[in-house]
Amino acid sequence: MLVDNFKVESPDVVYGDEFITSKYKYQTTELDCAVRDGKFDWTVKPVNKQYEFRTQTKVPKLGVMLVGWGGNNGSTLTAGVIANREGISWLTKDGIQVANYFGSVTQASTCRVGSFKGEEVYVPFKSLLPMVDPNEVVFGGWDISSMNLADAMARAKVLDIDLQKQLWSHMKDMTPLPGIYDPDFIAANQEARANNVIKGTKKEQMQQVIQDIRKFKEASGVDSVVVLWTANTERYSDVITGHNDTKENLFNAIERNEREISPSTLYAAACIHEKVPFINGSPQNTFVPGLIEYALENNSLIGGDDFKSGQTKMKSVLVDFLVSAGIKPMSIVSYNHLGNNDGMNLSAPQTFRSKEISKSNVVDDMVASNAIIYDKGQHPDHVVVIKYVPYVGDSKRAMDEYTSEIFMGGKNTIVMHNTCEDSLLAAPLILDLVLLAELFTRIQLRREEEEDFHSFHPVASLLSYLSKAPLVPAGTPVVNALAKQRGMLENVLRACVGLAPENNMLLEYK
Repeated sequence: MLVDNFKVESPDVVYGDEFITSKYKYQTTELDCAVRDGKFDWTVKPVNKQYEFRTQTKVPKLGVMLVGWGGNNGSTLTAGVIANREGISWLTKDGIQVANYFGSVTQASTCRVGSFKGEEVYVPFKSLLPMVDPNEVVFGGWDISSMNLADAMARAKVLDIDLQKQLWSHMKDMTPLPGIYDPDFIAANQEARANNVIKGTKKEQMQQVIQDIRKFKEASGVDSVVVLWTANTERYSDVITGHNDTKENLFNAIERNEREISPSTLYAAACIHEKVPFINGSPQNTFVPGLIEYALENNSLIGGDDFKSGQTKMKSVLVDFLVSAGIKPMSIVSYNHLGNNDGMNLSAPQTFRSKEISKSNVVDDMVASNAIIYDKGQHPDHVVVIKYVPYVGDSKRAMDEYTSEIFMGGKNTIVMHNTCEDSLLAAPLILDLVLLAELFTRIQLRREEEEDFHSFHPVASLLSYLSKAPLVPAGTPVVNALAKQRGMLENVLRACVGLAPENNMLLEYK
């Protein structure tokens, strides 16, 4: 049963004019280890920690600025939101299609809140806390191509032609701002697009981005802005002592116009300067140590890296299932081919390496979780291949082979073929990332021993569910298993309204 909305009735939850306030008992464990007679003796202690959450209920008018706005993802997301806002339907070979937000966890998924007369009751994910309505979002952004969004939509060849015709008048006057272009960081084959670039030194480019954000906010009348990188994958930046390893060194390097400061790092630094959330949707190491230090100092939200939309999302489900079932994956081979501009850019070895790293690390925490089947230091062979095949366009093909050891020396092989409509899977993730990033800026918390409320950690690990290579605070465990990531996200939002984590025990029926 689906109910559209709900309200929690509890002495620990207060719905006020400005805030929803929740007192929450966090149940966790603490471990202790002692050595007795040469053996480790472990003790696990259940503990309760008291938290208080405060969520601002006023939902702002949100502006979203996309770096790479004119690319496949940016044009597809913009078109999709307009189609939903205008209630557009269009003719396909299969009949009439109506605009929707399928693929968005915030807009098209549900959460269980209990049972009623023996029937499970669910609510929309977006009803857990007050969230921005995507139909009200104002879009803008940058691109190294000057093509307007209507022509960019046609160039992408993602959406049905009847839909494109209906969207044309809405998008033809949307034109990206000039973007930062550095041919050293992306494939040489992108030069032909680069007719709309910010000139000057790296410091001047960063200052221009700051001015662009301010002007967009003023001209659009939005209350807040979130910036997201959906532009080309860059090569990895070298992390160099005295160059980008601290905030001071990073800004000195920008001042000196050092070549190793990437465009994505400049955009992120500009956003941190303005205290505007910045999300990295590509796999490069935008968040060099000096930039993270700057974000912490300014308490400005950053998140990433790389959208988890297709093959990697399936991998983070399947490997978690295998390892938790006591099955031992020993060989994981992943092959992709695609024909969009992302594939074209990834055909360069230096940019492919960034993608290879983000895809390869996805199973590490799952392997580490089961030392019964994996020896110390043992890890599955894991190979990732990406090829550029222009003919298939945005319809990416992903093929995976998982070979595992099973009972009594047996072998098990699972082969999977996944046709991923690349931008149609990525666009809803972008929407979720910006909506959740905005929401997290309105949530504060404090422990019982703390006097003042404070925000979540600026490094937004809560966005891990949507990221191939989750960015987490130093010392925080990296979780890649999809179900755990989804549970973390949902349960934190449940805590903000005083609801217990969903544990599936159903003791009332046992």
